[in-house]
Amino acid sequence: MKILLVEDDDLLIKVLNRNLATHHYIVDVVKDGEMGWTYGSTFEYDLIVLDIMLPKLDGISLCKRFRTEGYITPILLLTAQDTITAKVQGLDAGADDYVVKPFDSIELIARIRALLRRGSSNPFPLLTWGDLLLNPSTCEVTYDGRPLNLTTMEYDLLELLLRDCQHVFSTEELLDRLWSSEEFPSQATVRSHIRRVRHKLLAAGAPHDFIATMHGRGYYLKASSTESTALPTTPQENNSRLACGITASRETLSDSLQHQTPPDSQQQYLAFLNETWTTTKPKSLDQMTVLLQTVRDLQTNQLTPQQQAQAQQIAHKLAGTLGIFGLTKTMHIARQLEYWLGGREPLQPKHAPLMKTLVTALQQDIDHTTLIQMSQIPNGQSPLLLILSSDAEFNQSVVCVAASRGIRIEMAPVLDIAQALLTNEFIFDGLAQDPDVILLRLPSIPSESDTTQVSNFWEILQTCVQRYPDLPIVVMGDRGELSDRLEAIRRGGKLFLAAPTPPEQVIDAVVTLLRDPQVPHKVMILDDDQDWLRTLPTLLKPWGFKVTTLANPQQFWTVLQAVTPDALVLDVNMPQINGFELCQILRSDPHWQRLPVLFLSVLTDSASQNQAFTVGADDYLCKPVMGGELANRILRRLQRVRAWAGASSRVPHGA
Repeated sequence: MKILLVEDDDLLIKVLNRNLATHHYIVDVVKDGEMGWTYGSTFEYDLIVLDIMLPKLDGISLCKRFRTEGYITPILLLTAQDTITAKVQGLDAGADDYVVKPFDSIELIARIRALLRRGSSNPFPLLTWGDLLLNPSTCEVTYDGRPLNLTTMEYDLLELLLRDCQHVFSTEELLDRLWSSEEFPSQATVRSHIRRVRHKLLAAGAPHDFIATMHGRGYYLKASSTESTALPTTPQENNSRLACGITASRETLSDSLQHQTPPDSQQQYLAFLNETWTTTKPKSLDQMTVLLQTVRDLQTNQLTPQQQAQAQQIAHKLAGTLGIFGLTKTMHIARQLEYWLGGREPLQPKHAPLMKTLVTALQQDIDHTTLIQMSQIPNGQSPLLLILSSDAEFNQSVVCVAASRGIRIEMAPVLDIAQALLTNEFIFDGLAQDPDVILLRLPSIPSESDTTQVSNFWEILQTCVQRYPDLPIVVMGDRGELSDRLEAIRRGGKLFLAAPTPPEQVIDAVVTLLRDPQVPHKVMILDDDQDWLRTLPTLLKPWGFKVTTLANPQQFWTVLQAVTPDALVLDVNMPQINGFELCQILRSDPHWQRLPVLFLSVLTDSASQNQAFTVGADDYLCKPVMGGELANRILRRLQRVRAWAGASSRVPHGA
């Protein structure tokens, strides 16, 4: 299969060439949009891979041009831009898929295979013809169960014949489809490869004319004796012919989908990355001199739009480069630089502190990276924590701990710049993904009369809540006063941490907030009213609870141990054993002492409610009750249990 790669990043070209060649793809590479059009409109390709930011003609415009001229070749966009706007523009321009740098090489190859299958008349992963089977996912070829040891070109030749098994390929077609435009093989080369593949098939038990010759026209796969030997003459006949033999059992399909790079291949890829980093690192540090000069010119108000555009292009390239090596934290710093430099308005001297912080951090991270680790190779699954803080020491300490816990960081180091971050849409949307948690560090107040910084901080908090209403937001302040806590809650904060809180505890709190909210909570309900028991699961269904109901209190202990609920709802008046007695039994067992217990009863007198709390209840509700009220009461109790568990796990033994 032949791919046109239109990309101007030499490092990415090198990495992609290696990965694609490993999977038996032939690649033509051009470095600007105009050459991409020349090659794409001149030669036949199975897939075109485009970067968006290209010299002469950008990837979006090139994609539109291909589609306007009627080219139906699948197009994959590959770029560092992960904004919704960029995706919509790319897909509207006619692209078939969109992959964001940094990409996982396994995922990229899988997407390429999917696009190639979609554009092929053979839409299934496994290709067969008689007893011949070829698995593109693993590049394994067998005949009647016997493996064929093929060279790369021999494999490509056989795959091409299988993918269009009703077509007669001329020598010229094979030359065009199997060799890159930089190579100039002769027709004798094609005949030589055909002869070698026939010999290997014959040795595995295939008939001598398995690859048949139609004199004057070319080569094709010959049908077995049990199948029709007539060659179709139209595409419709070609598509309708079932003898093309695409088969895939469920087990084999599953194996193909779950196929991963073997450990030795991972180690080889890691060695390749480290070897490449030795030459890439000096080039990246050389590019930093331009960014440092940009900061100096910005400080003196001498930065021109042309210089800013050049610096933005460098930051874009650095982000893509660093992402390839799995340097996620460093890549995000480069992305922040890119988004600032690519803003709608020219930068002002007031932005210099932020720019200097980002450029310095970027330079230090690149300089300190001497070895690429396997854990750094990106998988795109790490949660993202956005920190708005002006405390450089705190920021650095949190970054180190977060990295050890698999959490990525985006950071706005200066609060007045952070305000601009939140009001300029192009900046916030430029994050690699929407943040999963936001942490706001309340600034220290030099004097009681200086409240401007704090006022700005509360505005930032409110803006965050408005933009991400469902996102957990952690507020951290030097003062643990009631007024700060109250203001944080009123403005929408989820959690308040009083400084100094160790960075390990800060990240523990973040991890707690990141826990999957979709895991259903188990609620056990004990009530002798059968009609009420049938109603409650329906009332609680919208909140995703997994409800177990029980009418016989004699079975309470057995069912409790089997279900291990997260919360328990008890009626008061029941035969033989009442709810108060069951709650006392529960609280007498150390294992169940902290299980949330809510009473739900027709008794509304204060004496009954007081007795419930005396025996250890957490809450008391009166029937009838709305489903939303009961669900919220249960959820609040569960949140308290989680908060207590998280806090107790951080208390040192013996404290």
